[in-house]
Amino acid sequence: GDTAKGKRPSFIHAAKGELAVPCYDKFLEEMSHQGLKALQHGEFGADMQIDLVNDGPVTIVIDTDEWKK
Repeated sequence: GDTAKGKRPSFIHAAKGELAVPCYDKFLEEMSHQGLKALQHGEFGADMQIDLVNDGPVTIVIDTDEWKK
């Protein structure tokens, strides 16, 4: 997603489902093979509501002009 503006990424220029779904499935498969026991995921492209608690000393904000090139 494009994180250049606002608080949520834009996915306007993201791959369409016919390309993106197999990539998403492969990503999930690879994460499982890497040993992530508590891997949770939703349905690709669905509108999902989540609860999130940031529990840590660091928040990472991605803000760079390098990606605009």
